[in-house]
Formats: sequence, structure tokens, C-alpha cells
Amino acid sequence: MANFYTEHPELRYHLNNPMMERICELKERNYKDKDKYDYAPQDYADALDSYDKVLEITGEITGEVIAANAEGVDQEGPHCANGRVEYASGTKLNLDAMVKAGLNGMTMPRRFGGLNFPITPYTMCAEIVAAADAGFGNIWSLQDCIETLYEFGNEDQHSRFIPRICAGETMSMDLTEPDAGSDLQSVMLKATYDEANQCWRLNGVKRFITNGDADLHLVLARSEEGTRDGRGLSMFIYDKRDGGVNVRRIENKLGIHGSPTCELVYKNARAELCGDRKLGLIKYVMALMNGARLGIAAQSVGLSQAAYNEALAYAKDRKQFGKAIIEFPAVYDMLSTIKAKLDAGRALLYQTARYVDIYKALDDIARERKLTPEERQEQKKYAKLADAFTPLAKGMNSEYANQNAYDCIQVHGGSGFMMEYACQRIYRDARITSIYEGTTQLQTVAAIRYVTNGAYIAILRDYEQVPCSEEMKPLLERVKAMADQFETCTNFVKEAGDQELHDLMARRLYEMAADCVMSHLIIQDATRAPEMFSQSAKVYVNYAEAEIEKHNAFIQGFNKEDLACYRK
Repeated sequence: MANFYTEHPELRYHLNNPMMERICELKERNYKDKDKYDYAPQDYADALDSYDKVLEITGEITGEVIAANAEGVDQEGPHCANGRVEYASGTKLNLDAMVKAGLNGMTMPRRFGGLNFPITPYTMCAEIVAAADAGFGNIWSLQDCIETLYEFGNEDQHSRFIPRICAGETMSMDLTEPDAGSDLQSVMLKATYDEANQCWRLNGVKRFITNGDADLHLVLARSEEGTRDGRGLSMFIYDKRDGGVNVRRIENKLGIHGSPTCELVYKNARAELCGDRKLGLIKYVMALMNGARLGIAAQSVGLSQAAYNEALAYAKDRKQFGKAIIEFPAVYDMLSTIKAKLDAGRALLYQTARYVDIYKALDDIARERKLTPEERQEQKKYAKLADAFTPLAKGMNSEYANQNAYDCIQVHGGSGFMMEYACQRIYRDARITSIYEGTTQLQTVAAIRYVTNGAYIAILRDYEQVPCSEEMKPLLERVKAMADQFETCTNFVKEAGDQELHDLMARRLYEMAADCVMSHLIIQDATRAPEMFSQSAKVYVNYAEAEIEKHNAFIQGFNKEDLACYRK
């Protein structure tokens, strides 16, 4: 029986990271639930065992059900009739299997019917599901929208909505509009207060809404009449049971066919305010998007794993000139590079998830009691690290998913261009990851302040002090030199004092920072588990070093007069 968790020991390795002990301590409030719920862990070892077992169940369902349905779902896709979405038949089977296994509301407190899991093991489940079917991963993983409702909604909303998600109902986040894609300040869906019925009414159109016919929606709408910017936007909860929203159409997409991407028409739809007015974009959507970006990073890693699995299997089986093609340097070069990017990107993903876990848990505790000065300092530290790492994890892993899917097809040669091979679906599904929930260009915008304020170089210098094995020491020295080049390039751009030059170089500086961070993380992993990561560490540092040299040569050799060549 296929199991997408046990077949990839790298996941269990990341689950057993030393930081997880602190995460569990915070999430479980020193394991106080053990006397109230028979399934609550007694201690750290029991918590890890619980995560491991749920991951194994997720891996089994993914291998036996979701993977088996993936091609059929891709071909059938969802349907739209009479303003409603009907999922593909395979998607219905997938959802049924996940709900019966209790894999919904995973991060929610037990009092609402959730599993009270940290973000890290939940993110692993999202990666596992995406490795089989990235489109279904969108539907299932949107349950994490409930994090935003839990964080900013009131107790009455918690009691009414969170148990429904834990029981298996679906969610969506309705942000984008025909004239407001990345520029969410331009959202114009109108929210007006209905005094007679003591509720809000929503009117307008939303477009490109993933899983747009979900049971519960978090909706960004303009509540302040006469405003045109983000200060006039609020967050609302729409319940499909109340009616007033119809699906005009499902988009005909290149990939992720199982995931219905909808255009929605709001006609006097009843809704309720989530949190405070005017903070919809400024505070709540930022929190929502950060969670979504971590989710897309997980989806991207899952797709990279799928690409590697398909390429490796084909290369072992396919024979040319009397031997398996995996024996040819041109092929094993591609395979080793796919694996190195996968391992380095996964290390970045779970380092980010652990940072998010600590600050989110402390945020939650702060709603129950006053944090100690030490806890406040810890919260601040990990909130900044999470904010700095999330755009790296989302942007780089989505780019790697695209590159790895491309190389997977190349390993297949002409067969990779044929529809009967899974690599073509992986390639089509991967393409959206660097676009939705903030393009790679927007991840650069989010990250660049950590380049210019010295945060990334400070993190890299801290990583240089982390002990490594004798085998890894030569690699560490090379990564130190890479960081020197990154710092020199950063200073070069800052000292130029030209905003246009700064913006043009931002993507290159962003990638240099990410390459250095991932090099350190894969070296740390190879030190702890050389049998698993030593080869990837060597390949990745070779790859990253060449990337750093490329960007360094471009930046250092660039003259401000060259800017005119890039303007159109």
C-alpha cells in the first residue's frame, strides 16, 4: 500500500526538529488538556507520536485514494449549474475520506472539535496531499482560513463556525475582483449595514476565487462609503446557508483542474463583520495571506516531490543505448538538482513553519493572559523571523516547483509531452504556484526590506555560528563567502541611492538571500542526518554558489546608464 508519508523519511526528520518541544509546550499549554480529552497528549513524546500517526493516516489516504483519483479529477473537473458548483466525482471521494478520518480543523482547539495541531505537522499534511493532487490540496487546505476567524472573530462566531469546519465543511477567502488582483486596496465589493435586520449586506463581484462555492467565506469588502484605499475595507463572514451569492462561472484553467476557481456574484448577501471595521486589509488579510503563502509553499514542495518521484522512476526504467538513462550524466545531473532543490526548499518551508508556530502560539496565549517579559521577547523575535522567511519560502519553493516540473518533463523526453504521463499534470499544476497568493515579484517586495535593513545578513551570520560536521565544514566556508558577496551587492545597491536601480536589483538580492539561507539549512540537516541530506547539501551549495556568482556579476557590473535599456 502506497503511503505518501512513510515513503518519505525526510518528513519525519523535520517533524522531530528540536524546536518542536517548545512548540508543543506552547500549543498544549503544558499539556493541560490531558485530563479533559482522552485523545490529548500526555507529554511531548505523546504529542509527537500523535502527529506521526495522523501524518501516517494522511499519507495512506493520499496514496490509496487521492493519488488514485488524481488523473480522473484532472480530466473531469468541477461543473457549474444553476449558480452552484459540483465537484468532480473523485474530489467527492477524496473529501469523504478526509472527513471520515477527522482531518479537518486540524489546528483548532479541541473544544471546537479540532485536533489542536501546530502549524508544522498540518503543513506537512498539506504537502503530502499536494504531492498527489495539488488541485484537491487547494480545497482541503483552505480549512486554514479558520485560523483568521479564530484569531479575529468573537466568541459567538467561534462557537458557531469553527465546529462546522472541524466537522468537514469547506472554506474560501474572497479577495480578488476583476479590477483588483494584486492591488487589493482597489477592492470595491460594497458592504452596507442593514439596520432593519441587524446585519451587513454585500453587493458586487469577486473573481478568481479558489473553492468559491465553499460553505463559509471570508470576504474583503468596502464598508466605508466614499473611500478608495485600504482604510475603507473590512472583513466579513458569509455563510452559504444564508444565500445571496451565486457562481457565475468556473474558470477554464491551465492546471489545478480539480479546484474550482469561481467568479461570484453577491446580491444583497447577508454577512457579519469579522473583527473591527476598517482593518480588513490592513490587519486581517495580511494575516490571512501569510497563512495562505505558507500553504502555497507546502503545495510547491509537494509538487517538487511529485516531480522528483516521476522523473526518478522513469529514469530508472527507461533504457537507451543499452542502459538505463539514469546512468547518463545529463540525466543524473537533472535528477540530483531536482532533489537538492526539493530538500533545500523543504528545509526552508519547515523552518518557516516552526517560526510561525512559536509566535502564533504566544499570540494565542496573550489572549488568555498577560505574557511574561521573556515571552513577549520570544514572540517578537519569532514574529519577525516568520515575516522575513514567509516570502522566501513561498517565492523560492514556487519557482523551484516550476523548475523541477520542467526538468521532470525533460527527463521523460518525448514521453513527457504526452498526456498519459503524470508529469504533464504536475507541470501544469505547478505553474500557478508562483502567481497566486502573491506573485514571486510581490514576495520580493515583501522581503526586500529585510535585505536593506540588514536582517537577512544578520540571520546568515548567526547561522555561521551553528556547529556543523567535519564533512560539511568546507561547504560552510563557501556559504560564508556567498554571504560576503550578498552583503557587498546589497551595499552596492543601497549606496547607489537610486530607487529605480534598487527595484530592478531587488529580485536578484532576494534570491541571493534565499540561496544563502537554504544553503545553511541544508548543511544543518546534513549534519544531523548525513545519510539523508549529505548529497543534496553538496549539490545544492554548488548550485547556489553558481547562482550567487551570476547575480554578483550582474549587480557589480551594472551601470546606472544601463537602466534605459530595461525601460519599455
